[in-house]
Amino acid sequence: MTDTNDTAPESNTTGPESADAPLHRRGIKSYVIRAGRMTQAQQRGLEDVWPRLGLTIADGRQDLDALFGRQAPRVVEIGFGMGNSLIEQAETHPDTDFIGIEVHAPGVGKLLDEVDKRGLTNLRVYREDALAVLEQCLPEGSLTTLQLFFPDPWPKKKHHKRRIVQPAFVELIRTRLKPGGTFHMATDWEAYAEWMAEVMEAAPGYANTATAETAPYVPRPAFRPLTKFEARGEKLGHGVWDLIYAREEG
Repeated sequence: MTDTNDTAPESNTTGPESADAPLHRRGIKSYVIRAGRMTQAQQRGLEDVWPRLGLTIADGRQDLDALFGRQAPRVVEIGFGMGNSLIEQAETHPDTDFIGIEVHAPGVGKLLDEVDKRGLTNLRVYREDALAVLEQCLPEGSLTTLQLFFPDPWPKKKHHKRRIVQPAFVELIRTRLKPGGTFHMATDWEAYAEWMAEVMEAAPGYANTATAETAPYVPRPAFRPLTKFEARGEKLGHGVWDLIYAREEG
């Protein structure tokens, strides 16, 4: 996959970038905006539900207690796709507040439509670049968990620079997590799982929550919903790797 907006020259980058590398390198994105047909339900979500539950960069730095009207654990999920997993989590954990970040309109519309139909009040949505949301909208030390499930693996070496898991990205996440808060990743690409582990093991201020028997990975936690795609993959013998790192004190 290639980003039609990418005008930067290709490179042969084969390893993670330095933590000092800029988060927003011109022309390089970790995602591609894909055109897609909108169903009536998705359109309804964007038109009727968005004004109540949608957030934008222009809203600025959020006061999350004011946004949700309470104090509660806060979970952010980057790239929620069509939103099934995030909706299930929000419905199963009504005492936790969730913020989803996704750039693709059909997924945002579907999630908003479903959230409205189920009467959920503990979920808000950004249709924005996740890096910009983290940098400009979410306060430091405000999150209990950040979830990154099945991000684009960008398997070609020349596209590795597009992978969202880079040293500067995980350092930004660390600043948004509360001490003890967790960064939870999952991927069905073993090579990307190894990349994630390499970045995280080198990142300061994180502790791997895996046991010595399974490190650097953890068994799939019960709180991460099993997607239909993942269930089909399991039947075919495909692997999935979960990594959970906690922000250390200080």
